[in-house]
Amino acid sequence: MGSTAVVVGGGIGGLAAAIGLRRIGWDVTVVERASELEDAGAGISLAANGLRALDELGVGQAVRDAARGQYTGGTRTPKGGWLTRMDGAVLEKAVGTPIMGLPRSTLHRLLCEALPAPALLIGSEAGAVRQVGPSTVRVDCGDTVLDADLVVAADGIGSKVRGFLFPAHPGPVHSGSTVLRAITEQAVELRTDFELTWGRGAEFGHIAFRDGRAEWHAVLNLPAGTRFADPLTELRRRFRDWHDPIPLLLHATRPAAVLHHDVAEIRTPLPSYTTGRIALLGDAAHAMTPNLGQGACQALEDAITLTAALAAEPTVEAALARYDHERRPRSQAVARAARQAGRMGQQLSHPLAVAVRNTTMRLTPSAAAARMFLRHHSWVPPQLS
Repeated sequence: MGSTAVVVGGGIGGLAAAIGLRRIGWDVTVVERASELEDAGAGISLAANGLRALDELGVGQAVRDAARGQYTGGTRTPKGGWLTRMDGAVLEKAVGTPIMGLPRSTLHRLLCEALPAPALLIGSEAGAVRQVGPSTVRVDCGDTVLDADLVVAADGIGSKVRGFLFPAHPGPVHSGSTVLRAITEQAVELRTDFELTWGRGAEFGHIAFRDGRAEWHAVLNLPAGTRFADPLTELRRRFRDWHDPIPLLLHATRPAAVLHHDVAEIRTPLPSYTTGRIALLGDAAHAMTPNLGQGACQALEDAITLTAALAAEPTVEAALARYDHERRPRSQAVARAARQAGRMGQQLSHPLAVAVRNTTMRLTPSAAAARMFLRHHSWVPPQLS
């Protein structure tokens, strides 16, 4: 009988882990409580490190075919002046690919299609997770009990499994920001593939998709729990004097399409990503602010690293020790860098601080800015084959 695993959580990281485990011969069951994606109306940008991980899983080309490369754009001021320009061709030359943008629902669908339908328990919520023997972990799943050699907890920022394993850990905290986002109802004419615009305590950005539609997001410094009776009208008011194409993107959006989430993060690093034969992965382990666009990429790195360790090490325990050793320092460093990027970017609100930041960005040589990207993008995955 082969090795068995239960993956708790059917998001990007959980599905990637399931695909990887199946590629090395494991029998995998994915337990996902939601019948549909909570963030289906959002977009995602994948950098070279995430795309390389997808290549190892055998779905990289399908994702590239569905995505649009981000070759043009950059960071602007609300009046439209450029702080930095992005040259995707330079990034492609350096790391082999530009950043690629696509709807999150498309990426999720492609990952689901790489798994057999019986492996997915959709609409089924995992309960208690506990190790019941030296080599057996049990997951209570409604009326069903699943026993496995390994449990991968990819159940997101509010991870119940993390709470079981580390009850004294403070868990996720509010970053100070909230994000509203949507995908336009129809195609829009855009001059760039990707943009961020930084004001005082506010950010507006867009990702252009292959089919001509675009995802936009607005990030605001607001207390947790702040909500608007009419979010789209509120955004049109707040961003009415910002440069084109911001008004165009808001106009091309249905009010019902707008998603609103507070931005939370795991600010206190976990002491370990594993306990016994249970491994935490993705946001459950290291939820970070979105300021570097690395959340999904880090989850994909987790999935490949875990899979490779299980393929190479003689025992599950040795593999999980290797996974923790390799992933915890890097992912926690990226989380710190994302937090710092947010504090120096969108979250800045004092006029003098904003002016200093803008001047610094304009004077930073493009080569130095590119090196900042490469620091995170140049990761190379271990080979599974």
